[in-house]
Amino acid sequence: MNTATASAAPTSFREVWLICAGHTLTHWYVATFYLLLPLIGKELGLSYTEIGLIITIQHVAGAISNVPTGIFVDTVGRKGYLLAAALFWIGLPYALMSVAHSFWMLLVCVTLVGIGNNMWHPAAIPTLAHRYPDRKGLVLSIHGMGGNLGEALAPLAIGALLAWFSWRTVVIANVVPGILMAVFIMVMLGALTMSHDDDGINAAGKKRGSREFLQGFVSLLKNKALILIASSSAVRSMTQTGLLTFLPVYLAYELGYSPLAVGICLTLLQVTGFVAAPIAGHLSDKLGRKSVITGSMTLTALTIVGMALAGKSIVFIIFIALIGFFLYATRAVIQAWAVESTPKHLAGSGVGLLFGTQAIGSSISPVIFGMIADNYGIHAGFYFLASTVVVSNLLVYLVPASPVAQDKPAAV
Repeated sequence: MNTATASAAPTSFREVWLICAGHTLTHWYVATFYLLLPLIGKELGLSYTEIGLIITIQHVAGAISNVPTGIFVDTVGRKGYLLAAALFWIGLPYALMSVAHSFWMLLVCVTLVGIGNNMWHPAAIPTLAHRYPDRKGLVLSIHGMGGNLGEALAPLAIGALLAWFSWRTVVIANVVPGILMAVFIMVMLGALTMSHDDDGINAAGKKRGSREFLQGFVSLLKNKALILIASSSAVRSMTQTGLLTFLPVYLAYELGYSPLAVGICLTLLQVTGFVAAPIAGHLSDKLGRKSVITGSMTLTALTIVGMALAGKSIVFIIFIALIGFFLYATRAVIQAWAVESTPKHLAGSGVGLLFGTQAIGSSISPVIFGMIADNYGIHAGFYFLASTVVVSNLLVYLVPASPVAQDKPAAV
């Protein structure tokens, strides 16, 4: 990092905490829906395959919208306003689920959620990574902790509310914090025009012709390191999404847990992930991204196998805690690695490509898990998830060692 970049780096973490707070709410809504899935499934009489298809459709919508959203962020800027819009867009469709009485209307709602949820990351991650260039792993881990916090608190809070109210009432009330946070982010970050350089929160990228921008994006598709990182992350997302979709279902259907008990287990999963994120982020800044990711993924695979073998014993809960620690340790490290492999002027597009690829992986896993569970039992689905971690780790080994991508326009 040169002297000019160092002097431009902010000394305050105010923007980190504010963006992390918004990230907490985006994952709050996701975690709420996973907790509600067993209740919705029973009310609508859905099979495991249909439950998986709901999440698959949500992530397909995300995969389709992610790359255009990343390009839009790079072109327009106005990241503060985009973050606020993303948060509002995520919360509103969940409230619309309160009037969904059919499988198909539910799919419409989750499609809208999938689009909104993928507007957040192309704006948030490049902003944090480039404003804190020497601390990418740490600040993106803190950002990830915000997501873990939302996924930890929501199951506990919503699980308690479900003891008193129907799930339809809960989703209506649940939209209020998202709207308030969206307004707060718009006021606090939307006004920060700062300078007109690339580090300004609301600054657009330098003006480039459409041909030059398209060539720049095509160059990302030829970036071997970025494509391998994104592919590994996509397979890892298969693991995470399959687990988040069917762990609550398993706890409710097979173990007979109440919504509150299921919420406590999901909170445990996220609390250990919350603890792991800054540790992994800091270690990756010091020891390198690849070594931290490969170690965490290996332990994740072993933990999932242990979870399947534990069956209905109390040891299953211990494995929930362990998998939360190892699985979520890699999330922010992968994001930091991807940003480092992407030219700065294409950061939003690079993150959009990363999350679009992840969304493809996330869309595949739930429906496959559901079909396996319907035909061979839900434990077989957990073995499928363990195999996806192994594949993800193999892709990490193939990522070439390369210097940080330089910020230079593509040749025209």
